[in-house]
Amino acid sequence: MSETRATVGRDLGRMLEAFGALPTVSAVVALAWGEFYAVPALLLSGAIPYLVGRGLVRRCADAPDPGKLHGMMIAAFGWFTVALFGMLPFLLIAWTVHLDPGFLGAPDLQGRAASTLGAFRNPLNGLFESMSGFTGTGLTMTDDESALPHVLQWWRTFSEWIGGVGVIVLTTAVLARPGSGSLTLYESEARSERIHPSVVSTVRTIWWIFLLFTFLSICILWLAGMPAWDAINHAMTGLATGGFSVTDNSIATYDSAAIEYALWPVMILGSIAFPIHYLMLRGDLRNVYADLQTRWVFGSFALGTVALVAMLVANGTYDGVAAALRYGGFQFVSAMSCTGFQSAPVGDWSAMAQLTLSGGMVVGAAAGSTAGGVKLIRLLTLLKGTAYRIRGVFYPASAVRRFRLDGRVLTDAEASQEFEEAAIVAFLWALFLALGAGVLLAVVPESYTLENVVFEIASTQGNVGLSTGITGPDMSPVAKATFLFNMWIGRLEIIPVLVALRALLTREAT
Repeated sequence: MSETRATVGRDLGRMLEAFGALPTVSAVVALAWGEFYAVPALLLSGAIPYLVGRGLVRRCADAPDPGKLHGMMIAAFGWFTVALFGMLPFLLIAWTVHLDPGFLGAPDLQGRAASTLGAFRNPLNGLFESMSGFTGTGLTMTDDESALPHVLQWWRTFSEWIGGVGVIVLTTAVLARPGSGSLTLYESEARSERIHPSVVSTVRTIWWIFLLFTFLSICILWLAGMPAWDAINHAMTGLATGGFSVTDNSIATYDSAAIEYALWPVMILGSIAFPIHYLMLRGDLRNVYADLQTRWVFGSFALGTVALVAMLVANGTYDGVAAALRYGGFQFVSAMSCTGFQSAPVGDWSAMAQLTLSGGMVVGAAAGSTAGGVKLIRLLTLLKGTAYRIRGVFYPASAVRRFRLDGRVLTDAEASQEFEEAAIVAFLWALFLALGAGVLLAVVPESYTLENVVFEIASTQGNVGLSTGITGPDMSPVAKATFLFNMWIGRLEIIPVLVALRALLTREAT
């Protein structure tokens, strides 16, 4: 076995070892709700990846630390592998639920549960749900989330909660391995800033912050009137900016302005970078306005909300500014934070309103947060870099210039590198967005408009989860496969996936 394959195999094995614990601990939920038929399925779903991972680690124990190429391959293949094994609870429980006649025998659940769970007997649907969960997307193959067993409601929530922070971050926290290898993997998961000099200390601090905010979010939603089980699930998926729900109509089910406004701070917390959270928790509150990305998070939410509310009022979608603010504001924050909670039928909104939400989903929130999208820092780099280049025309060639970005002073060479990286990611984002839209236009029913298709693919690639009604178990396999790919590349910001696929298709990985 080559050194490259050994390095990739060992670290994939480590990820699967850590992942194996997730279905296993979820068996506690099945026991708590009396869904005993699900326990063997969950234990098996945990044992299989653990044993596969253990075997890989033992076989590749002497592999060298990963370099940049290895890190990208591990991140790309690792996320896909986790989604693949994350499919097992859906598939196994869908086939074993009939062992509990009490669940399917309930008059109000029998038809809905049979239909919803029946979709997961198709492995492609299970893989779609798992990929949607771990990438924090939130699009679903279920007909009725409220009819799912509690343990599958939990598994969907748990996958988004874990995926919001990152499976490599989880692996590093659980199976700590100090050194350059951990740094390479940490950066391969689209993270750059560290809270502490040590990567292991950084990821553990991230998890403590995440746990604290999860508890606070649960309390906020419960106090706003959401039932306890619902509050737990929506707090976890809201903070992870994932958007899975335990109700059939997302947040619109509650028809409660109090719950909708209570979710605003939860979604905003998930939109801010973890290093800023850490500084604020230590009392350094000036970072709310001193940090460039954090300022733009709040500013973008405010500007987008005002623009969308104005459109809804002008089009007569809602009667009055108050109703337009309630629904428009919630949906814009949900879209740009890449959360995907839905409180209104956005598919019925005007084309301009849908495209405004699509723009928010494409941009996303802060880098280093749980949000998806291109990220605000890249948009700011492109805007400031373009202005910098234009101003440069008016300076003599001998002039020494400095480019200022997010508190940093960069030389011409450093500014060019930042600008180039942001431009490449933005170009690839637009390219795959267009390709996905093209495929979707060819396979969806003609009743769906172009803005519906652009909205749906932007939601998929931005790992958002808002839908105009296109996504569902009756989609064509081509559309499902397209969405799987777009969710995957969107979570890893495209380049690691392309690098991994190129290495796989050539001799460079051998």
